[in-house]
Amino acid sequence: MKTYVFGYARVSTEAQNLDRQLDALKKFGVDYTYNEKMTGTKRERPELDKMIDRMTKGDTIVVESLSRLGRSTKDLIELVELFQSKGVNLVSLKESIDTSTSTGKLLFALMSAIAKFERDVIADRTREGLKSARARGRTGGRPRTDEAQVKKALKLYYTQQYSIREIEEMTGIKKDTLYRNLNNIEK
Repeated sequence: MKTYVFGYARVSTEAQNLDRQLDALKKFGVDYTYNEKMTGTKRERPELDKMIDRMTKGDTIVVESLSRLGRSTKDLIELVELFQSKGVNLVSLKESIDTSTSTGKLLFALMSAIAKFERDVIADRTREGLKSARARGRTGGRPRTDEAQVKKALKLYYTQQYSIREIEEMTGIKKDTLYRNLNNIEK
């Protein structure tokens, strides 16, 4: 079965130029290149998704820099874990990382462990904060809506004399709450 070397290049805006990255990928010898001009903070990156759909066991993904691939450390680690689960290697030219080598595997194992530790610490702090708040009588969540105001908003709505915005202003009941209560009545 033939394996491929895929290149991925990304810049954040249409005005930016991909040439430097594309030159580095070409010099490396990639078979196919996927490139995008969009911010890395967007979850949906169509070209990255196409590349992920196409890659198979034994393939290699090459990027000029890790920053071109992941939106955050967490996102980058999730992508690398996805690559590993599919038997795909990652090469980052700038950082001299190659997950097909022992050193590259070690580096990503350490990054994964640190990211997991960070997630666990955040979860621990959240649990401790919730426990402390409960001990003080706070339960969290949205404050209860005044039922009398909801009934008033519904009556105003059914008169068909007021716009939703006017009903919101008169009662303090937001349109989502009004519609949710209308839906509950209709069921």
